[in-house]
Amino acid sequence: MCCAQITFSCFNSYFSYSLHSTPITDHLPGEGPQLSELTGLFVLRPESVTDITFVAKVDSSNLIKRPVMKWLKGKWLDLGSKAGKHLQFKESYDRNTKIYTYEMSIIKVVDGDAGGYRCEVTSKDKCDSCTFEVSVQGRSGDRHLITLLSSSIRRIHHYYVLSFSGLARSSVHYSFAAQRKEEPEVDVWEILKNAKPCDYEKIAFQYGITDLRGMLKRLKKMKAESKKSDAFLKKLDPAYSVDKGQKIHLTVEVADPDVPVKWFKNGQEIKPSANWQDVPDLEFSFPCISTEHLIIILSRSLSLSLSLTSFLLYPTRIIFPRHPSASRYVFESVGNKRTLTINKCNLSDDAAYECVVGEEKCFTEVFVKEPPITITKLLDDVHTVVGERVEFEVEVSEEGANVIWMKDGVELNRDTAGSKYRLKKDGKRHILIINEATKEDIGTYYVYTNGGESKAELEVEDKELEVLQNIADLTVKASEQAVFKCEVSDEKVTGKWFKDGVEVEASDRIKISHIGRIHKLTINDVKASDAGDYTFVPDGYALSLSAKLNFLEIKIEYVPRQDPPKIFLDTGSSGGKNNITVVAGNKLRLDVQITGEPAPTVCWMKGDQVRKNWLSSFTSHHTRVRYFICSVLSEAEGRVRVESEKNVCSFVIEGAEKADEGQYSITVTNPVGEDKADLFVRVVDVPNPPENVKCTSVGEDSAIITWDPPAFDGGVAVKGYLMERKKIGSPRWTKLNFDVYESTTYEAKKMIEGVLYEMRVFAVNGIGISQPSASSKPFMPIAPTSEPTRLTVHDVTDSTCALKWLPPEKIGAGGIDGYIIEYCKEGSDQWVRANEEPVGNIHYRVKGLPVGEKIKPALEILMYSGLDIMFSNHLGSGKPRPVVTWYKDGVPMEDRTVGTRTSEVDTILFIRSAERVHSGKYTLSVQIENMSDSADIHIQVVEKPGPPIAVHVTDIWGFNAALEWKPPKDDGNCEIIGYTIQKADKKTKEWFTVYEHNRRPSCTVSDLVMGNEYSFRVFSENICGLSDEPVCVLNVFTPCPGLLYNPSPYKEMDVSSCPKFTAPLVDRSVIAGYSAAISCAVRGNPKPKIIWMKNRMILGEDPKFLMQNNQGVLTLNIRKPSLFDGGRYSCRAINDLGEDEVECTLEVRGMSMQFSLPTTM
Repeated sequence: MCCAQITFSCFNSYFSYSLHSTPITDHLPGEGPQLSELTGLFVLRPESVTDITFVAKVDSSNLIKRPVMKWLKGKWLDLGSKAGKHLQFKESYDRNTKIYTYEMSIIKVVDGDAGGYRCEVTSKDKCDSCTFEVSVQGRSGDRHLITLLSSSIRRIHHYYVLSFSGLARSSVHYSFAAQRKEEPEVDVWEILKNAKPCDYEKIAFQYGITDLRGMLKRLKKMKAESKKSDAFLKKLDPAYSVDKGQKIHLTVEVADPDVPVKWFKNGQEIKPSANWQDVPDLEFSFPCISTEHLIIILSRSLSLSLSLTSFLLYPTRIIFPRHPSASRYVFESVGNKRTLTINKCNLSDDAAYECVVGEEKCFTEVFVKEPPITITKLLDDVHTVVGERVEFEVEVSEEGANVIWMKDGVELNRDTAGSKYRLKKDGKRHILIINEATKEDIGTYYVYTNGGESKAELEVEDKELEVLQNIADLTVKASEQAVFKCEVSDEKVTGKWFKDGVEVEASDRIKISHIGRIHKLTINDVKASDAGDYTFVPDGYALSLSAKLNFLEIKIEYVPRQDPPKIFLDTGSSGGKNNITVVAGNKLRLDVQITGEPAPTVCWMKGDQVRKNWLSSFTSHHTRVRYFICSVLSEAEGRVRVESEKNVCSFVIEGAEKADEGQYSITVTNPVGEDKADLFVRVVDVPNPPENVKCTSVGEDSAIITWDPPAFDGGVAVKGYLMERKKIGSPRWTKLNFDVYESTTYEAKKMIEGVLYEMRVFAVNGIGISQPSASSKPFMPIAPTSEPTRLTVHDVTDSTCALKWLPPEKIGAGGIDGYIIEYCKEGSDQWVRANEEPVGNIHYRVKGLPVGEKIKPALEILMYSGLDIMFSNHLGSGKPRPVVTWYKDGVPMEDRTVGTRTSEVDTILFIRSAERVHSGKYTLSVQIENMSDSADIHIQVVEKPGPPIAVHVTDIWGFNAALEWKPPKDDGNCEIIGYTIQKADKKTKEWFTVYEHNRRPSCTVSDLVMGNEYSFRVFSENICGLSDEPVCVLNVFTPCPGLLYNPSPYKEMDVSSCPKFTAPLVDRSVIAGYSAAISCAVRGNPKPKIIWMKNRMILGEDPKFLMQNNQGVLTLNIRKPSLFDGGRYSCRAINDLGEDEVECTLEVRGMSMQFSLPTTM
């Protein structure tokens, strides 16, 4: 007895296991993700999943051109042409990563979507592709089948059903059922072998073969003779055909029964699934069963352990299905036979298979036939009238099926139907459209599929003409217009107009028009002879429309009209006064409206004097008004003239002058009355130039300029002045101000000392700028000369006094022309000039002095420019010799370090070594008998200041340090004018000056090195120099470790936006045969994808349509449209952020032939 112990358990998933085979991998061909090896273009490849969206990513960083993606099904079917509601494609681009993302979505997956798919990407000379599969399966049930098969039996005649409902009662129930007999299959390949090549397509359509290329390739291989093989006793047939949803067996016989066999599908090995775990729970023992097969149904929630004792003598094969897709592939090994069974075949099983034994192979190809296409909704009969649109609609069982349309036995397709018929597919619906049906379209229409047919009758009748608007009777007057108008239902209907039974011919006065459904007869300048009965008769119809034209004659008796004249004068001035302002040189034109009947006489005058002699008179053709021009206005065609135009009299002055200013009047008279109007003409101009421009004083680099306002301001107030200057000898004038300067005194600056200049001035008013003024006299900017020094009295007599002095320390650019000496008596402020001519020497004797008077002399410098500066030095003089006494701070001086020396003419105070204590007020007192005089001298002894105090570092940040200190206690007896700051690195110990003459007691030291130790010192400074000793401060400059400048990353502005149409499509009506275009405008970022549709159908690469996109302006050009091209057009813009759509209606009208016969005289 042979005993085998088998333990298994059932879970929610399916699995498969064989006692005589290796474990199967998790993914079977066509069931799991299968990615080909990366070739460098794909970043992410689509996976074989049962979801409805597939994603592929392509890296374009190394690509020259934009990649092109194609989605294919099977071997050659391009899915791009099938885009619609069922298949949707999406493309996006990431500028940062330079990766293109392509998506394919399948909406509402059906069984027909199963099969092998391939995506190909190309870019110039680079390409890449990968394959993936889609399997469509129903939902798994709550049970799993475990089939125990005998290895010696080839066919299954019975099966046993083991119900677990009886396990609780420890009993097993068996039931037997006969297997359903299989219907005989038709061998399509035998039919194809015996058929003609021209019938291959019809046979493929009948039996549901979609891969025509594979079919022809297989037929070619079937005709070749097979070679004998050492490994195979019987090879696979050249091809197998199976209906969708059925099973198929692929069987070979091998020479060695123990040799391993491998099966491949499309070059990929078919492997069993992974091992499953034994979970023993219940144990049953069965006697030897002489049956061929045992099928056990296990519940999800139970585990079973079977002990098979004495299990026959047959080799046994056990299959544990893991999931529905894995159970579709069954491997059998019985003796020398090896069989691959494919259960529930779908379109993904339509592939090439091979069986490999060692180094030898045998090939076959399996073709999966789809079930026949049936018609679920039949055609309906149609009854219509001529010119209407007809649609035959049929619905089939599957989407994308092929149907054949026929009329009275003749096939209708895109080649034979022409523009009259149009075939349309919409999912399962197939529509035959007939535009503008005629009686020639009457007949029987058929539609065929490989599984059914339907027919319908079309009846077409003539269309009756309806009158939408009848013509109406008219009553008109002489010279008026009469219009007869009618409207019929058919815009193509033509007709004729008749008057009293005679056809009306078109002429210059009579117009006949036909626009759409409206017919018009227009009669201009109606006469009495036009009265009568008018009739419109449409061509081809027993119909007439009639109306009557009545002529109304009116007699008018003319009575002359009399109206007094009236002047309508509006100058736009305020206050009720007619004032007109005109700029000199401009043209003045005043239009005055005049009314009156009979025609009035017009007279223009200037001033109060009335002129009696008339130069000319003329009559206006339009208003019959007579105009007269007074002699004061010169002739009618001169500079000052009067013009007439209809009811307007115009007063014109060409190139207004100042003499044209004054009071003007206009008088109009006729037999009925008189009217008069006055106006004042004011002529304004630019002002006259300013006058009397001169320089009043000069400085080192400046001068004071004055001028007088212009004598005439041009009739408008002067706003200000513009000044210019130039050097003597230079032709170039330089503007000194660009804004108007209001004053008449101006200080010109930034001039060169010792250079002669000229000035001129412009006056500015509301009209413009005047002519330049006359240039000023030349002047020279010079620095003032300092006073003479050391003025002393050298000798004194009764009436004379000899003076000596030294030249000025600073002499200006103009030099010194001489000196002038003046004197005055003590107690008086009147100075008397001692010399008439300037003295060139530095000594002079003043004569004619009064005896016994105290005299104060003064010295005056005469310079080149004529300007003088006076310095006074008061000295005492007299006899006998004066007594000189020196005081310090009001106390007689006793300090031995200060010495004095007095001579007959002077006294000297000297200090050999000045110190701070010598500072103070020194007084010189001179006394002669009972008269005395004194003078004060202030002496300030200064020295270098002391160092600053309290120097410290207040803050450290980045590369900077802030220092502060306090002023020194000792300022050196004078003002501190600044501080000097120095720094030194501890490594080099070299001092570098950071700031000089720093006025504030604080500073910021920059450009320091982070982490270095620095020393700082500060010197105080006065007029004597820097302090001898500085104040130092030591600081370790160590910023925080994390103190680094991290600039914020640049954030690119997000300009992304969903598509938005800024200009919509507009409904249009065009003529057939003439090219037309419809346009709209869209914006969006990233650049949206544009899709043009007609009647919700995408327009492909039809050469009749030219699609253009210029900077967001979208244009669809239609080349010579026909009536078939009319319909609803729409434009859709799509990007990653959304989509937008606009639409319009395009009406294509046929050309109407219009002509007119020549009028017979």
